[in-house]
Amino acid sequence: MSNKHTFHIPVMGIGFTIDSPLKVSHLGIDSVISMVDDILVEKMRKMYSQKFEIPYQEISDKIDDFRAKRFTAYLNMMNEQIEKKFENLKSAAHEKSSELKEYISLLPDSSSIKKEFNELTSKYFNVNEIKDWIKDNLSMGSIDVNIMTKVDKDNYRDGKQLPVEYNDAHAALRGFADSDLNSSVVLSAGMNPRLYNYMEQFKDFYPNEDGEMKKRIVLKVSDYRSALIQGKYLAKKGLWVSEYRIESGLNCGGHAFASDGNLLGPVLEEFKTYRDRLTEGVNEIYIRALKNKGLTVPKEHLSLKVTAQGGVGTAEEHQFLLDEYGVDSVGWGSPFLLVPEATSVDDATRQQLMDAKEEDLYLSGISPLGVPFNNLRGNTKDIEKEKWISEGKPGSYCPKQFVKLNTELTEKAICTASYQFQRLKIKALDAQGLSPEDYKKEYDKITEKSCVCVGLGTSTMIAHGIDTEGIGDGVSVCPGPNLAYYSKEMTLKEMVGHIYGRNNVMYRKDRPNMFVKELNIYIDYLKTKLEETTDSFNKKQEKYLYKFADNLRDGINYYQEVFGRLKGKFEDKKQVVLNDLETSRENLQSLYEEIQSLYNNKEEELVLESVK
Repeated sequence: MSNKHTFHIPVMGIGFTIDSPLKVSHLGIDSVISMVDDILVEKMRKMYSQKFEIPYQEISDKIDDFRAKRFTAYLNMMNEQIEKKFENLKSAAHEKSSELKEYISLLPDSSSIKKEFNELTSKYFNVNEIKDWIKDNLSMGSIDVNIMTKVDKDNYRDGKQLPVEYNDAHAALRGFADSDLNSSVVLSAGMNPRLYNYMEQFKDFYPNEDGEMKKRIVLKVSDYRSALIQGKYLAKKGLWVSEYRIESGLNCGGHAFASDGNLLGPVLEEFKTYRDRLTEGVNEIYIRALKNKGLTVPKEHLSLKVTAQGGVGTAEEHQFLLDEYGVDSVGWGSPFLLVPEATSVDDATRQQLMDAKEEDLYLSGISPLGVPFNNLRGNTKDIEKEKWISEGKPGSYCPKQFVKLNTELTEKAICTASYQFQRLKIKALDAQGLSPEDYKKEYDKITEKSCVCVGLGTSTMIAHGIDTEGIGDGVSVCPGPNLAYYSKEMTLKEMVGHIYGRNNVMYRKDRPNMFVKELNIYIDYLKTKLEETTDSFNKKQEKYLYKFADNLRDGINYYQEVFGRLKGKFEDKKQVVLNDLETSRENLQSLYEEIQSLYNNKEEELVLESVK
């Protein structure tokens, strides 16, 4: 719609955006709720029920299907309250209504709705005409949800494993599907065929004649191939992917997926080139599947959106993504952690985020999922973890148990951040007879894991005054590297104004272009991978490292071509970008030489072994 914003607020952590729709949806801004922690969701529903003075009936973990029911109840409560706020805004009897003025003022200056409203109210003022215009033209921001597909823990009752539909991600999906929402589920962290198959059961995912669905599917992907495979898989089941949300592999918050060195720019270029082919190809499969199921077939082929997120930091970069790649929206995540009107972050953590420099925002191994995780140095959850280690009691007692997914040492899955897992792992390590240096290296890998499924929700509880008894006050936080260039608390108006170039909230002048920043993060990542493989270099690793480096080299070539031909964009920074790219090329060449050196050394070792 013409009044929609050109940005969205992605999911952040477990709690940081859990109530963002209540804060921004009535203003037309899309945001995403995490569907990991049903315990937190239930506490939030109780808190907001008291605040809004509405009836609250606890959904106990003793009842059947409590996880799905908790999510449904929370989403329905949010939807009801947001619709009330929006109706109040639309019923404004005069143009000076503060929320109506805020809604209009936040829109991009290019919005036709904004222009129409200003024209309508500048000439004369007719209350009824204004009301009719508002009802016809303004819409709420979408209340979307995010499900990490691989966080799909088996569940038990009375010692017996429950059917797969009671798994965590399945139950979260059911909670969303049974809710009153007319919105989207964002599926992230890879493909889960069992979960995708389960989606077939819910009628809200299927279209009417006009191609409208009450519940829509968004796939978070890092490359075109993944989008094509997953899109076709779902289409064969009569499920349409309404949006492909492309995220930078490393220049983002939360979990990071390096994706063989595929950089955001070339990935977006591929989507731009093959978007029509993707749309038409998946439509053919989709229509055939609907016919085979005897379901309604839309009168026209469905369209799809392509959005992007990860490291964007200026209005110029934002507009470049819209213009150069034709994306429908741009995700702005980490900076919104400094906007209390949009996210839920406790004061102490927000201050830490404001004070953070580049070296404080780093890619860590703390996630129990075994995936690189963007971390804030000195966060209170890590301090708590280090205290336990120093006392000889590493590991968490695992109060929430959402990532009990590892069966390496036990028959029933446990979490790698748990005391149980780390005790067993350290016991096995003790028996290996390693040197002190090697022992410490392996010990640190084990104990680095942190209880993030608790820590990523604690900040929200503290911010809302919810009791943290039983889980502690340790806060985990997962900002992207881009946050280093923001250093003050911001109002929603300031942040949105920054996105649209009406004002500037970033005072540092040394921030690199988003594409250069991502490239250099990838080069650092490759360097780390090289260091890890020095002692155990093999053919498989050689192939991986060369492929990774080749993709980075191709990305540099691509960016040099793009920035070399640009006219009227990045004019004051273009030469800096080109110089930075040349420096990155030199750094990458050094890594190529290291890979070749490792290969040569390995070949010499093999020759010597054969002589012996």
